[in-house]
Amino acid sequence: MITAGQMRAARALIGIDQRKLAELSGLSLPTIQRMEASDGVVRGNVDSLMKLVTALESAGIELIGDNVPSMAAGRGVRLRMPSDTVAG
Repeated sequence: MITAGQMRAARALIGIDQRKLAELSGLSLPTIQRMEASDGVVRGNVDSLMKLVTALESAGIELIGDNVPSMAAGRGVRLRMPSDTVAG
């Protein structure tokens, strides 16, 4: 599964816009926009989701699920859960 937040973070990491992600994944721009506008986990047909994930992985993105360690070296992003935040 991939969340809308992961999609936006992934695009930011590799420096591409929605149009370029649509091109890389073989999906339409409106489909990418709809996916990113999702609240939480992205919904879509399995084929579209696989195209999206494959395109991001081919561009060097490793999607990390909740409480799952990263398997590769390199930079990444992970959103901390509210209980993990430091009081300021």
